Amino acid sequence: LNARVEASYDREFWTIEKISFDAGYGDERMEAYVYLPKNFKPPYQTILLFPGSNALYTSEYNVDSYIGWYDFFLKSGRAYVEPIFKSTYNRRDKLNSRLPQETVQYKDHVIMWRKDLGRAIDYLETRPDIDTDKLAFYGISWGGFVGGILPAVEKRIKVVMLNVGGMAMTKTFPEVDQINFLPRITQPVLMVNGKHDMYFPVESAQLPMFDLLGTPARDKKINIYDSGHLTPRIEVLKATLNWLDHYFGPVEK
Repeated sequence: LNARVEASYDREFWTIEKISFDAGYGDERMEAYVYLPKNFKPPYQTILLFPGSNALYTSEYNVDSYIGWYDFFLKSGRAYVEPIFKSTYNRRDKLNSRLPQETVQYKDHVIMWRKDLGRAIDYLETRPDIDTDKLAFYGISWGGFVGGILPAVEKRIKVVMLNVGGMAMTKTFPEVDQINFLPRITQPVLMVNGKHDMYFPVESAQLPMFDLLGTPARDKKINIYDSGHLTPRIEVLKATLNWLDHYFGPVEK
């Protein structure tokens, strides 16, 4: 892995480490930002994020820009990790769309995203302060779509939470088509969605995704709120933390 701590940052309720390590392909390096809660005892339950499509169009990752969306993980005593996936932030390249494409380029990128997720977990397994038996995947928007693929082939992920995700209707090659992965996702899955979402409509994107999941009925749940592509924060916060408490247990100080 050749992991290195590139930088560290101190905030009121958490610390942040910028880590670099060898990617799982070529001679590339990749980074992950590890957020650790203060005033809680390790090893930490840990959430790995796959971001929204804004990450495709943003040149640099800012440790404070989006943490307001995810700080509830840290305040509940859990660690939060954002791997820098291929094509996002400082790893931007010629992939410029969140939509599936029937191209070798898109196929190769899905494979690289899977390797990036696995490599980040490989790194976390070297840390005694991370409980790698309690790793969760949190995908938002574009990440909520990709979350219908990656957990099928990364079983070290034990819980899946998808915020405003769904199925995409554009064509791609079968070896990276979400429809072939959803039945192979068997971990507990929580979906939180908006009834008026223009990107992932209820009938054509949300419910088909939910129905195709291979997760047993007792371990999958979908909450559809009276909202659009932005779900109500307080309700989502409660549902998400309750999901983690149920499957991983509540965190004690």
